[in-house]
Amino acid sequence: MPHGDLSAFRFGNLRQTIPALSTLLIHPTALISAEARIADDVRIGPYTVIEGPVNIAQNCDIAGHVLIRGNVSIARGNRIGWGSVIGADPQDLHFDPLTCSGVELGEENTLREYVTIHRGSHSGSNTRIGCRNFLMTGVHLAHDVQMGDHNALANNVLLAGHIHVGNKCFLGGGSVFHQFIHIGDYAIAQGNAAISQDIPPYCMAHGNNLLAALNVIGLKRAGFTPEQRAEIKRAFRLLLEGNRQIALQQAALVDWSDAAMLLVKAVEHPSRKGILTRSTNL
Repeated sequence: MPHGDLSAFRFGNLRQTIPALSTLLIHPTALISAEARIADDVRIGPYTVIEGPVNIAQNCDIAGHVLIRGNVSIARGNRIGWGSVIGADPQDLHFDPLTCSGVELGEENTLREYVTIHRGSHSGSNTRIGCRNFLMTGVHLAHDVQMGDHNALANNVLLAGHIHVGNKCFLGGGSVFHQFIHIGDYAIAQGNAAISQDIPPYCMAHGNNLLAALNVIGLKRAGFTPEQRAEIKRAFRLLLEGNRQIALQQAALVDWSDAAMLLVKAVEHPSRKGILTRSTNL
């Protein structure tokens, strides 16, 4: 579509495919593509632009000055804050803008002001966010990020491309993460941390690629039993405080519970960037 061409849009107060009542929920300055599919009860603020085949389900609230473009699917109950951009092209010098890719948001996520989420970098790929995540002001998710459920990302967290984030993680304000790494379930990163290797499940990272300890308080709050916590602690000491190869051989002889096995598997199968450790003897 040529820059400045409004022929493919309809203004918020002129929408014909949605019952008249819904126009009260859409600011008259909003620009909405004729290709978009938007539930009747979606609220859309002033000067928001919805461009292309965007799909927005019920009970979503889109604030003002938001841009949502391309193959973006937003499930029910999402809240998208002022100035956010969802579905923009990857920041990749080799990216072909004609690539068919998109973004998928699960249910009941909260995106605060100026969150940016870029679309996938390859044909058929999607940047995916699960359900009930909380992305605070200024968070950036680069192309092909895959995120689970119930995560909290504080202000100005930056995730580079292809990062995998598990479930119930907390990433502190201003922390930055290198492309392709994995962040395991229940992991925590301190504010302003700079991380370029995997954070194992249940663990806390800080500073420049430093592994602190287990997220003991988080495990208690999540309802892990004392026996599960003790076994996870045993796996942590075996796999992340000693010689990795010897520890993996020893771990293979143990009948771990599912909770501890999550940590074992993360060490056995790290990303291409490797995994954080407290040991210098690998």
